[in-house]
Formats: sequence, C-alpha cells, structure tokens
Amino acid sequence: MTHSSSTQEIPAPGAVPRHVAIIMDGNGRWAKGRRLPRIAGHRRGVEAVRETVRACVERGVEYLTLFAFSSENWRRPADEVALLMQLFQVALASEVDKLHRNGVRLKVVGDTGRFDPAIRRLIEQGERLTAENRRLTLTVAANYGGRWDILQALSRLLAQSPAPADRVLDESALAPYLAMSYAPEPDLFIRTGGEQRISNFLLWQLAYAELYFTDTLWPDFDAAALDAAFASYRQRERRFGRTGEQTAAAKRAEVA
Repeated sequence: MTHSSSTQEIPAPGAVPRHVAIIMDGNGRWAKGRRLPRIAGHRRGVEAVRETVRACVERGVEYLTLFAFSSENWRRPADEVALLMQLFQVALASEVDKLHRNGVRLKVVGDTGRFDPAIRRLIEQGERLTAENRRLTLTVAANYGGRWDILQALSRLLAQSPAPADRVLDESALAPYLAMSYAPEPDLFIRTGGEQRISNFLLWQLAYAELYFTDTLWPDFDAAALDAAFASYRQRERRFGRTGEQTAAAKRAEVA
C-alpha cells in the first residue's frame, strides 16, 4: 500500500517564506500591563496588523494568514466578545479600500454564519472588491478552528461525491475542500505572546510548517520582530521527510 502526502510540492528554500501564518496573542496582557481595558490592547493589535501586512508586502511574502477569532473565543466574557465583533466590523469597513489600493486580496475563512449580517456583508464586499489582487493574499481566520475545517471539508466532499463502502479516501481528495485550498501550505508559523501552542489553528495545513514562538506581545510586534522570525526561518533545514543528505543534494542541484 502506498501513501501520498498532501504536501505534494516541496517548496524551494528562500530567504523569505512564501506563506506566513500568525496567531496574534497578547493583546489583553499588553493592555493589563498598562492598566488599560482589554479592548485597548485589541485596538492596538489592529495597528500591528497594518504594520505586519505592510512589512510582508515589502518583503515579498505572497500569503499572510492571521488567526483573528477562534471558534473557542466565544467562551470569553460576553462584553469582550461584543467589543471584538464591533472592532472587526469597524476594521472591515475602514481597511478594505486601503488593502485594495495596495494590491492586497482579502479572504476570510471560518464559520461566518454566526456573525452579524452587517459583518457578513462587509466580508462579501471586501472579498469581491479585492478578488483580482495578487500582491499579497491576506487571509483572516474568524470563527475558525482546525478541527471544524477538517470536518466541514469531509462533509462537503461526501456531499459532492458520496463514497461507496469500499472507497478509500486519500489526502488529495480532501484537500480541495479545506477552507484554504486556494493557498500553499504555510512555510512559517508565528505565535506571539509567549505561549507555545497551535491552539486548533490550521491543523491540517501546518503539518510541515516551521514553528516560531516569541515572547513579544502582539501589539508590540513590528517589522523588526517579523525580520527576527524570518532570520530564524532561514536557519532551518526543511526536509519534508527526506534525509539531511538528500536535502543538501537538492540544494546543490538548484545552484548548479
């Protein structure tokens, strides 16, 4: 029996990752440390998003995926969730035109059906306006969970093509139904705020990503912090199941 991986294409090594995925953690602690309400940290976090998007565009990153609101975040206090939803709506209303002017395509992945209709309309409008942009694809994961993603993909696959009892499903059959089927798998995963967990984010897609954890709180994350993550990334040897000797030989062949 043979097994094929969903990571079909081994990306060429480069100084800058093609796809960066980030868990933006530490907004509340940033605010608490300054004796400010938690929402102040979230507002400052939006500024960090702007700077990170700008830095990724300048450095040639093609895909940036941000974990904005997880399916587990509904467990937070109701007033904080309400403020986060308000902030998300304001950001969509105020930032999409700027993204469009800078050639950035916006995608939102997750179970958006739980959001207010006004937010859903802004998501649809933003995705439609920026659909043809290719300078950077900015994906916002909102009401997203990695387990939800795999389950919804399987449900859609079976609805499209019901499997007979003797059919064996493989990774290549499921991959087109995942929420981020339009993007290559992340090369670099960054989590700010000092925690060292993936927290149900892109469970399928992060299989071969390089993991980078930093104590920097998200509101303090800037272009210099991104460059530090990229410097760490450049020191990694990405094998994708191969031996070190095979990886070195592949690099020599690319140079030749």
